[in-house]
Amino acid sequence: MPLEISLMTTVVDDIVIGMAGSGGDGIVSAGESLISAAAHEGYHAIMTKSFGSQIRGGESSCRVRLATRRIYNPGGMLDVAVALNWEDFVKFGAELPVSASTVVIYDSKTGVEPQAIPLTGVSPREVFAVPIANMAREAAGTDKAKNSVVLGLISGWFGIDRGAILRGFARKFAKKGTELVSANEKALLLGERFAHEHPLASPRVMGRPSGSPEPRLLTDGNDICAAAAIFAGCEFFSGYPITPSTEIMQYFGREVWKYGGVLLQAEDEIAGAGAALGASFAGRKAMTATSGPGMALKSEMLGLATIAELPLVVVDVQRGGPSTGLPTKPEQSDLLMAAFSAHGDVLRPILAPTCVADTVDVTVEAFNIAERYQTPVIILTDQEIAQRKETVDPIDTSRFHIEERRRPTSIELQDYARFRMTEDGVSPISHPGMLGGNYQGAGIEHNEHGNPTASGKVHAAMNEKRFNKLAPLKQRRDLFHIEGNTAAPMALVAWGSIAGVCREARERAVAEGLDVKLLVPWLLYPVAIEVYQGFFASVRAGFIVESSHQGQLYRLLRMFGDMPAGMLSFCRSGANPIRPDEVLAKLRAAVVALQEPPPAQQIAQQG
Repeated sequence: MPLEISLMTTVVDDIVIGMAGSGGDGIVSAGESLISAAAHEGYHAIMTKSFGSQIRGGESSCRVRLATRRIYNPGGMLDVAVALNWEDFVKFGAELPVSASTVVIYDSKTGVEPQAIPLTGVSPREVFAVPIANMAREAAGTDKAKNSVVLGLISGWFGIDRGAILRGFARKFAKKGTELVSANEKALLLGERFAHEHPLASPRVMGRPSGSPEPRLLTDGNDICAAAAIFAGCEFFSGYPITPSTEIMQYFGREVWKYGGVLLQAEDEIAGAGAALGASFAGRKAMTATSGPGMALKSEMLGLATIAELPLVVVDVQRGGPSTGLPTKPEQSDLLMAAFSAHGDVLRPILAPTCVADTVDVTVEAFNIAERYQTPVIILTDQEIAQRKETVDPIDTSRFHIEERRRPTSIELQDYARFRMTEDGVSPISHPGMLGGNYQGAGIEHNEHGNPTASGKVHAAMNEKRFNKLAPLKQRRDLFHIEGNTAAPMALVAWGSIAGVCREARERAVAEGLDVKLLVPWLLYPVAIEVYQGFFASVRAGFIVESSHQGQLYRLLRMFGDMPAGMLSFCRSGANPIRPDEVLAKLRAAVVALQEPPPAQQIAQQG
């Protein structure tokens, strides 16, 4: 039965739904069904998921944001909160924030009265105790259908299209038989009926996408990173499973064989990097992927890749640290390690995507840079981007240029010098089996022919070569994105998943009349200080926003150049999300402070 929209119903263009329960409750499955239906209907959507650090069991949650316009982040305060049990819900704290505008739905099986729900300091807009588990058993004969009851409640109360969800059920359970499809359909309809029989006091329904929207591609950052790597020509992947990067290896395991490539699951993180480096030495584009603890182990092989001048792409899906840290939570705390964890003087490019969609661009560019400059390149993504699902517009692959490493000509092979000093610092690279292309590739310092040397003069020249060849990267303004009035007095700088938070914060600030611009770098290192200096020229106040305890990009920029006195760090440890409204509040306070007279003028006025 369709939802009736009365004159009292508010049609919204953006809704954020957060759900939590125990492992096995199907919370993440419900979120995936919801975002799949939204993608089919042409909505813009983002879904994030979060788990406890237990290997099995424990709490799980997801949040789904749906909108009729483009969105950049998973949203702030929840519009709808679903708690299958309160003990698990409250464990997520700031990840599932409830406000006075939130509709709270929970399983009455918990025995908690609506006026006694454990949300300290907040009174939600409406609270519904629903016999979710009982309804699941009534419809499907099992508690496992609770997630379908929840989807029915959301469909009934907020106008999410039932048909799209049911089509998703048909696809999801097709191999398990029609009985399971029918059982979940009954559970959904029972939840929808409950919603219609217990209407919201302040009805809200999701608006329809404008025009004639086409279904959108739905994927996550890890899968699209692997797909982009294969598109860029990656023929060899070697790695070791580690949360939250494992899906990259799993994708390669499914797909790379179709393109003549090879997957090797190594015995440890060091071997994973070593095997990929060996494949690069053999003339193949190669990649490995890991997270923070594995990145620490790969540092020796990264040093070898630098001194041997071999292309290699390394994906670090950041999670909370140090050590084992927070395996299932996002953080941006590996930047300094990626830049500086090396023996000797090392310069290696670091790139960072800001969302699922631009992970394609960043991954292809990482391979291009690695091949062009014969260097290891690090892609710093994070758990949110890597594991969140996002609707993506069709990808026009014709816009990409794929680069290959510079091979020696027949003339250069007559007296082949692998590390020849060239004008741009990049030397032609051979591979085993190339006639005349033999050379010694090792971790010891070498002369132009690759022969070992202990000469300080040669070592200094080779260091200069390895650094200078990467200088053009600092002029790549296409690796930086500036949004807003370029002469604005207030500014934001953000990278990775936090960039989407700041994009929304800036748009809301501009809508309020604040003059704010935003700089989003894809290239984090080497530091393109001229780009930052040009951006900061008009700036009197602003924030570098990051998900780390010490604000690592802020510290990195201060190492290489000056910043305006009013440009401050706004940072927070991982698993404590930064919301667009918090950034907006900072900007409001900053613009008020700009109106204050300087201290000397205040003293004069008082005198």
